[in-house]
Amino acid sequence: QQQQQQQQRCTFSIHATPPTMEEEVNPGKVEGTDLMIVEYPHPSLRAMNEEVTEEELNDGSMKKLSKEMFKVMYAAEGVGLAAPQVGVNKRLMVYNPSGDEKKWLAETVLVNPKIVQYSEGVDTSTEGCLSFPGMNGEVTRSKWIKVEAMNLKGKKIKKKFTDWEARIFQHEYDHLDGTVYIDRLNEEGRNEVQPVLDELVEKFGEGGEL
Repeated sequence: QQQQQQQQRCTFSIHATPPTMEEEVNPGKVEGTDLMIVEYPHPSLRAMNEEVTEEELNDGSMKKLSKEMFKVMYAAEGVGLAAPQVGVNKRLMVYNPSGDEKKWLAETVLVNPKIVQYSEGVDTSTEGCLSFPGMNGEVTRSKWIKVEAMNLKGKKIKKKFTDWEARIFQHEYDHLDGTVYIDRLNEEGRNEVQPVLDELVEKFGEGGEL
């Protein structure tokens, strides 16, 4: 049951069907930061994300960014967040599998991450995303992945993610490639959410990137 609760607290929503917990909502303005979660079709979700440079690691800008991203992530009751979701087009994501800001020792910042190996086995589960309010759908992903990245000090990290953590990472990693979960829906799933997407596009106005 504890794992099921954790599954339902991701920055994007993963849950059994039907969901047993209230779905997350975009927290909007969060105290202590000007960062806010952007919603589709905000161009940041489709823009190219640049690799973090050594200079940026040394000047403290990425440390400040990651600290503020954690604030937004916790406000959203999430466990992971990618920089483009807060309008910053850098290849950086933050992660805390506990989703508990009091357990800050579990916080991980992944700089310029790369998935270097995918499992052959896959599974399908329901995903949603804070950048796509009011919708979700079935997404198929690898059961485990191996990842290489750097931390904020430039030290290399190697990690294997399995099960629901692998799904979380793959979802957030997609954001770094300008891919969003609706791109991975089958035709039926896409048709189901299209009316909500149309509403978001109309609400956003000019300048959106589909």
